[in-house]
Amino acid sequence: MATPPAGSAEDPTGAQLLALHRSGRLLSEYPRVRSLLDGVSGPALARCGQLLSRLDPDDVLREHPDITTVTMAVTGHSTLSLLMPSLTAETARHGLLLRPHMADFDSYVFDLSDPDSDLYAAGADLVLCVLDPMIVFDELPAPWTADDAERVLAEKLALLEQLIARFHTVGRGTLVLNTMPLPSRYTAQLVDHRSRARLGALWREAGARLLRLTETHPRLVVIDLDPLIAEGLPATDDRLGVYAKAHLSSQLLARYAREIGHLARHLTGRTKKALLLDLDGTLWEGTLGEDGSGVLDGDGSTAFRSFQRVVKQIGAQGVLLAVVSKNDAEPVREILRDHPDMVLREEDFVRITANWAPKHDNITELAGALNLATDSFVFVDDSPYECALVAGAHPGIAVVGLGDDPACHAWSLLRDGWFDTLELTGEDRTRVAKYQQELVRHDFLQRFDTIENHLRELRIEVRVGAATEPEVARVSQLTLRTNQFNLTVERMQPAEVRAYAETPGARVLAVHARDRFGDNGLVGAVFLRREADTVHIDNFVLSCRVFSRGIEQACLSEVLRTAEAAGAREVLGRYRRAAKNGTVKDFFPRYGFKPLSDDGTNAAFRHDLGDLVPVPDHLHLTPDNGGDAP
Repeated sequence: MATPPAGSAEDPTGAQLLALHRSGRLLSEYPRVRSLLDGVSGPALARCGQLLSRLDPDDVLREHPDITTVTMAVTGHSTLSLLMPSLTAETARHGLLLRPHMADFDSYVFDLSDPDSDLYAAGADLVLCVLDPMIVFDELPAPWTADDAERVLAEKLALLEQLIARFHTVGRGTLVLNTMPLPSRYTAQLVDHRSRARLGALWREAGARLLRLTETHPRLVVIDLDPLIAEGLPATDDRLGVYAKAHLSSQLLARYAREIGHLARHLTGRTKKALLLDLDGTLWEGTLGEDGSGVLDGDGSTAFRSFQRVVKQIGAQGVLLAVVSKNDAEPVREILRDHPDMVLREEDFVRITANWAPKHDNITELAGALNLATDSFVFVDDSPYECALVAGAHPGIAVVGLGDDPACHAWSLLRDGWFDTLELTGEDRTRVAKYQQELVRHDFLQRFDTIENHLRELRIEVRVGAATEPEVARVSQLTLRTNQFNLTVERMQPAEVRAYAETPGARVLAVHARDRFGDNGLVGAVFLRREADTVHIDNFVLSCRVFSRGIEQACLSEVLRTAEAAGAREVLGRYRRAAKNGTVKDFFPRYGFKPLSDDGTNAAFRHDLGDLVPVPDHLHLTPDNGGDAP
């Protein structure tokens, strides 16, 4: 069936974008694009991407300088022009502006091996090297055997390992490869089943070897195409493959672009942190009665339990789970505690909010209690009415509306990869417990008439020292996921944190905190660099869990003290304005730094070390033998 053209009646989002384009208002109203693309997928999204790709990114930035950009360089063996509209749209639907660089046809070896190539000159955040099966089959003799395929596969894997090593030496950002599908038109060319089985085994072994390269190359991501093809997508298109040298289908490339959009969202600090769940019709069947009966007893009980298993799996990996439901609190808690068929239990949630207040108001209260912005939440509900209310009240929140069939709930939640991350850390495994402690702290605060008395009774202890190798992944995660207290919003992969720390004259300080309620863990990092008698604070990030407790002041006090003790003459600080870090715009002036320059985006400040910032009286600071200034 032919797909409707962009702007047709069957494509209402495309019609709106086309109307904006034709009226000359698409550039001026570009911030609307994110909301217009909400819920659009498949061919309709690619058509929207075709319209958006006509805009010059520089023009968009001049009109809307606060938009976050992501630069992508695309290279490969085949024709990849079909990928660009989907990439443009997938990044736009996450509020990002794509800066693309498309390499020449079949240039991936040159692009990645030559340090002077245009690909490296692009300085891309993401380098997409799109692999297809013809990388192997184009080099087989005629006739060929499984032995020939084994030889070429080994040669290609060896080549790819060389290219990955070169990228890690020369390039920046993240390199993305992918596994290659095995088209049946090639297995069918081997008429004996034993040879077909051998080719399949060789192909899968090569894919597994490619996937395992991520274990030893920290700036490499490998997208596994097999799960995407298992969704029912065609891997190839025979006609496009023969006539246009496009060796992956447009449907598969669009689905691949969706994965890249999720990755770009994470690398720009937009990974979601908390999953807020309705109950009736979402986690269980029907409406909870006062006696708590019937919630998992109907025909859909198996599907609802399956969805609960998915939610529990997500929560076990550091995602905060919370209930936001219109119900009476005690029956809800009884069900979560006592119902024999419940997979999720009371202790799985950082907070259970069950009352009859508007859900968007409850979400506001929860955000304050957790010290998180609402745009770090994903809200899931089966009611279109509630979804619309929450989306209207909290524009940055991700709203997942569920359909009538509970068997589809899990994929409705998972398909947008809201919680995708490059790597889990030890902190992720304990995050739920730490936020549960955080809510106890929040409730503890209500007992005091002043913040000062509350902080004093918290008995905060702060430890500052040089980041160790096991802490590098967590420090990287803080730069990637922290938006509010992130002075320069510079995102760093573990390898970049490690390289910074190993630079002569530089040091990365790790900030740990604990109090009467428990250990907060590694909550912050300070990036310091010394040049002559000047110490530069290149960045300072602090988890939103520990805002407004004087920890930032204690860290700055330690930096200034050690700089003075090491004979420095001054400390320079840097602040870069971004969409979400306005709360720290006056951080340096607040503690005695004088302004040096400000171009509207980047500001510089200087402290002459004449009047040092004191450690707050209510906390105890312990330098950890690594707190000396560079």
